[in-house]
Amino acid sequence: MKYGRKVAIVGGSRIPFARSNTAYATKSNQEMLTAAFKGVVDKFQLHGEAVGEVAAGAVLKHSRDFNLCRESVLSCGLSPATPAYDLQMACGTGLQATINIANKIALGQIESGIGGGTDTTSDAPVALNEKLRKILLEANRAKTTGQKLAALAKFRPSMLAPAIPSNGEPRTKMSMGEHCELMVKEWSIPREAQDLLAFESHKKAAAAYEAGFYDDLIVPFGKLTRDNNLRADITLEKLASLGPAFDKKSGRGTLSAGNSTPLTDGASAVLLASEDWCKAKGLKPQAYLTHCQTSAVDFAGNAREGLLIAPAYAVPQMLARAGIKLQDFDFYEIHEAFAGQVLCTLKAWESDEYCRKQLGLAGALGSIDRAKLNIKGGSLAAGHPFAATGGRILATLAKIIDQNKGGRGLISICAAGGLGVTAIVER
Repeated sequence: MKYGRKVAIVGGSRIPFARSNTAYATKSNQEMLTAAFKGVVDKFQLHGEAVGEVAAGAVLKHSRDFNLCRESVLSCGLSPATPAYDLQMACGTGLQATINIANKIALGQIESGIGGGTDTTSDAPVALNEKLRKILLEANRAKTTGQKLAALAKFRPSMLAPAIPSNGEPRTKMSMGEHCELMVKEWSIPREAQDLLAFESHKKAAAAYEAGFYDDLIVPFGKLTRDNNLRADITLEKLASLGPAFDKKSGRGTLSAGNSTPLTDGASAVLLASEDWCKAKGLKPQAYLTHCQTSAVDFAGNAREGLLIAPAYAVPQMLARAGIKLQDFDFYEIHEAFAGQVLCTLKAWESDEYCRKQLGLAGALGSIDRAKLNIKGGSLAAGHPFAATGGRILATLAKIIDQNKGGRGLISICAAGGLGVTAIVER
């Protein structure tokens, strides 16, 4: 068995991302993920072929989708002999799926594979009221008619109210936006800086679309040919006019609908392979996935740690293993869950005190060249279908490096649960 082989990123495909309850209001996770997979199959002429493995997932998933990835594989044009499985790591799902595939390629266990993800908040699972669910299960366990009737007699009309999915953290009952508000207050991130980052995200994405950068990365789906959250005509004045979205009472809220990602529907997929497989297929790698790192923080038990700060820990650990500095990158792809989250992470790396006391480093990691950050736009412009974001970022960065005829890029993704997923892509 070969160990430590190079893992090529051959390329990716995704459907346009859509704001929740708009273009994909009636589309399912399976339909969207199948479309993203089919985009890869068509792009690289994999019809009827079996790749080594496919991994993907969704954060919001119906019980009927227990085998979501496999069912999508069976409908996308790949050989039915292709193994597939689901995984879930909140907003890091898509990148973690590709990392899982990459690790098996590096170990020589498979020659090729596809990683991806999908999410829809339009078709979110609506569950039975918890009290009603327990009554029905009790009735189902009953051995006699009397026992069944006794269980059902506990029913009350109020129990017909469904259990709606929540994006609140189970341990704090706070939403991701509420947690990010705490972070920007802790790090003193001004509203103007958040709005500027959002403005730049939209402008960069609009320019990339106009230049044709996304033409071969996005396959039309439904009636969409581009992300419908993108606002090419956005202005700083319009952003500044938006009220607080999460802290509306204190008068100090700085996160708005404009500098936060909206609830979004979409799917993405990326093809990875060994160099031998690429040569046999006549395919040219765009770049290589060389390092990765996951991390987690005690956001519930440590008041100083923000829910979305985990990538600040993962990146220096990954850099130490790679033997490079934060400044040794040509491109930075930092997931824009909120503009404030990105700015908190950057400020944490610039802080000598934080890097010493919290990260255990000798000093600050330092600043990055902001001109190299999310140069084709980020999540604030494209939207953020939780599990699909990692695939979008990885495919985008690989193409950027390919067009640049080389270079090195950093990926940093924060996730619910105090998690972070990071990676290095280079050629």
